[in-house]
Amino acid sequence: MALIVVMEDDAFTRNLIATVLKKDGHEVLAAEDGEQGLSLVESRRPDLVVSDVQMPRLNGFDMVASLRRNPAIARTPVVLLTSLPERAHMRIGMTAGADDYLTKPLRPGELREAVAAQLNKRAIHTSLQSMVVERAVESALEEQRHQLSRLYEQRLANELSGRWPTEGGGAGDERFPSATLLFVDVPNYAGVADRLDAAELAELVRRFYGSANDSANLFGARHIQFVGEGVLAVFVDASDTRTVNHGLRALRAAFGLIEAGRGIQQYLSSTYADRQLPRFEAHVALHAGPVTLTVLHDPLHSPVAQTLPVGDAVSATMLLQHQARELGWSVVASIASLRQVTGAVTVGRRAAVRLSGRNEPLDVAEITGLAQ
Repeated sequence: MALIVVMEDDAFTRNLIATVLKKDGHEVLAAEDGEQGLSLVESRRPDLVVSDVQMPRLNGFDMVASLRRNPAIARTPVVLLTSLPERAHMRIGMTAGADDYLTKPLRPGELREAVAAQLNKRAIHTSLQSMVVERAVESALEEQRHQLSRLYEQRLANELSGRWPTEGGGAGDERFPSATLLFVDVPNYAGVADRLDAAELAELVRRFYGSANDSANLFGARHIQFVGEGVLAVFVDASDTRTVNHGLRALRAAFGLIEAGRGIQQYLSSTYADRQLPRFEAHVALHAGPVTLTVLHDPLHSPVAQTLPVGDAVSATMLLQHQARELGWSVVASIASLRQVTGAVTVGRRAAVRLSGRNEPLDVAEITGLAQ
């Protein structure tokens, strides 16, 4: 299992966190303040850090900032704990480089979910980096490159269409009768990746997918899932976000992702001006409907249970994102999701699109911005 460093000056909370994580099979190293905890991270290189914000000697925000400045440990995921509910404090943590946050009083179930999510994301990023290296080597084999590309496209298509079943799950599943789903993908990713070396592609992955994860977390995504080269986020109503419905939060995240894509394009244009790279731009689809977050146990491939969003709304959202590319729209929203944000957005073109496997067309609209 994972090695986790816990930084917490309150002995009761520190022991509670350690007990919960040890019961899940993790190895836990505890520190009473940020300075001691940062020293542990530098010497032991843990898989994850769980840290309080308000600590003596070095607070959580400064600890994260110091950690991110050290290249040897900069990629270590950090979950912050805070009793300060204001969104401004959360933004400070995210700006400093935190990956997630939990509010006190701490609930063991939420702690387990946050830890599992970060460990899962770390595993995915490791897998992505391995894929980058493999692609860099295989690109030299010209005769095999086109065949590998076709196999990859087939694998991705199968993943998109078949990985999310609609059947009900087990007793531990969470069912949400109303949720907004966001799916973002980059159509020209493969073309860009083909012209970058392993290190350059790793930096591109870190920049864009880090921004995608941060944008979804910033606006309160309940769950984030990497799908091939895309990201799926599920937004639901929660106790700390009731003042802003899940549809509007998803929409704001969508525009954050579009801006992130533009930022990546500017970065590529200035850094690799001589490469003539395909244009890097994100396309986002929004759809609404019931969703189940089902827990998958696969001891053969991973000792950590994974959460997977399932339901017709999930597959429809990913299929709709392909239509956004066909239509040339940056953000496409189904009418079901548009009802959640009526009056808060400006709408452009409309269309009725047909999704694979569905008899009736889906009414959609182009979202051009937020209403002033």
